Amino acid sequence: MGKDVKKYIKIIVTVVVVGLFVWFLVLLPYVTFRNDEKSMEAAAKRYFELNSNELPTGERIATVSLQTLYYKAFLKDDFYIPYTKEACSVTDSWVKVKKTGEGYKYYTYLKCGALTSTIDHKGPVIKLNGDEEITVNKNEAYKELGVSSVVDNVDGKINTSSVTIKGNVDTKKVGTYEVNYIAFDSLKNKTTVTRKVKVVERLKNTVNEATANTGIYKGANPNNYLYLSGMLFRIVGLDGDNVRVVAEEDVANVNYDGLDDWLKYYYKHINSSAKKLLVKNKYCDMTLSENDLNTTNCTKYTKEREVYIPSVIDVNNAQADDGNYLKPQSISWVANKKDNKSAYVTRQVFFDESYGKSFIVQDKDLNCGVRPVLTIKGSTLVKSGTGTVDNPYSLGDTKKANADDLVNTRNSGEYVKYSNMLWRIMEVNDDGTTKVISNGTLKKDGQNVKVYYETKSTAKIYNPKEKGNVGYYINNKASEFVDTSYFVNKKVSVPIYKNKINYGKETDTKSYTVKLSAPNMYDIFSAFVYDNSMQSYWFINSSKERFAKGVTTDIGVAVDSNVSDYLPTGVRVVGNLNKKTMIMKGKGTKDNPYIITK
Repeated sequence: MGKDVKKYIKIIVTVVVVGLFVWFLVLLPYVTFRNDEKSMEAAAKRYFELNSNELPTGERIATVSLQTLYYKAFLKDDFYIPYTKEACSVTDSWVKVKKTGEGYKYYTYLKCGALTSTIDHKGPVIKLNGDEEITVNKNEAYKELGVSSVVDNVDGKINTSSVTIKGNVDTKKVGTYEVNYIAFDSLKNKTTVTRKVKVVERLKNTVNEATANTGIYKGANPNNYLYLSGMLFRIVGLDGDNVRVVAEEDVANVNYDGLDDWLKYYYKHINSSAKKLLVKNKYCDMTLSENDLNTTNCTKYTKEREVYIPSVIDVNNAQADDGNYLKPQSISWVANKKDNKSAYVTRQVFFDESYGKSFIVQDKDLNCGVRPVLTIKGSTLVKSGTGTVDNPYSLGDTKKANADDLVNTRNSGEYVKYSNMLWRIMEVNDDGTTKVISNGTLKKDGQNVKVYYETKSTAKIYNPKEKGNVGYYINNKASEFVDTSYFVNKKVSVPIYKNKINYGKETDTKSYTVKLSAPNMYDIFSAFVYDNSMQSYWFINSSKERFAKGVTTDIGVAVDSNVSDYLPTGVRVVGNLNKKTMIMKGKGTKDNPYIITK
């Protein structure tokens, strides 16, 4: 066989192979698809002949889907995507019929994978005025933005008045709502565009609404509670576009000159999610004479900082006929000093010659209550709550605990129920144990347990190894009232002062390994709790001065001088929960504390 013959044979074989390829992969599927289209249209015509009442009149369009044609048995054989066992779409395939002057005209659309009919099957393009996702503040009026244009690939521009708008936006209720915009072309191909409308409650708007746009909460005010980082706060009011809040209660007792350092310690206990909602702020810090204590005008501010305390101006602005939520039951510092040696405190009621006053002067080295103030971004969203003490505003910074979560994953400030007592989480230690403080003083048979120093030594230094010492009693007797099986032995440091007990001014320390101890006066959440379960209690803070011992009185005033050796005082304890301690149930609040297990 010659070379030319072989060449022609190869060409012929190639042409045949290519032809077969084109036939089987292109032409045959196309021919089959077109035949299926014809079968589908014929079935639709039979359907409408038997259901003539469904034929359209006027400008109406009637539609029958491939699914209906199968279901009503107008088609026996299924249509498949070529060379597969996958059926053509029964919901997206249809036949439409329209009345014309000569009778009826049928439009068939079949969708089989990549193969689709050429008939117009796309609805018009709808363009909205504004964004497809918008945000509206709670209680603001929702203004419908409407449609800017409707354009069809066959019909061209369509009047926007033909667009149907469906959906209801309730701006009284926080949530995400959908508004649907529906348009048809002349063949009744439908397009739906959805706009999402988020109704949100921004904190600054909530404050404005609650305060009748004054931005200042006044009086007793039962509706300004806010839950942040496991702790309860009261909203003070607006500060520009942001919102200032104050701790609902004294967190500890600190001498005035120790406030700056102590507040840095406090700020470390705010969880990381909450810190993202906070902003640095300048706080009122002016010096005032006793003749200027009624002022509501601040003339001097701190540099920007994360946390501070309320000022005289804050307290004065909050005053109303029904009371003042910024005046605590304890004696609490305000951020104004009189001079280099003294500063002001506030309280609900002062006695004796100070009765009726809002502020009195105290020596700066006294330990008085501290109510930290923070500033939250005003744009922060309120996720839940109504602002009451039972249902405070929540900003979503505190994740819900699940059963079997470890206690050491929770926040400072949350509550735990254990040994038939309420405890508060102070902090999580580096070794995974959780430091907690009893929310009340120890009781026996419903009565407060009271102890006093019975040692012969002149200086009553807290010592868990010395008989007759308050520390010894807590270390050896507290287990009679508290189940200590969940607590671990932990080293505690006893701060010892030369005379006055002042924050960061200890001259010596003694370390002991114990399960339970008295609280340090400067520990977070060590301040007096005003409920029926609490009475006076000892602190671990000790002085070499005979009568300088850390104790708080029955009315919550911290004392560190002129304390009798034989003063019977209650016992509040601090311990460290095992790192494997888990949550069984509860929300970590005072009314619904975590129930724990090992």
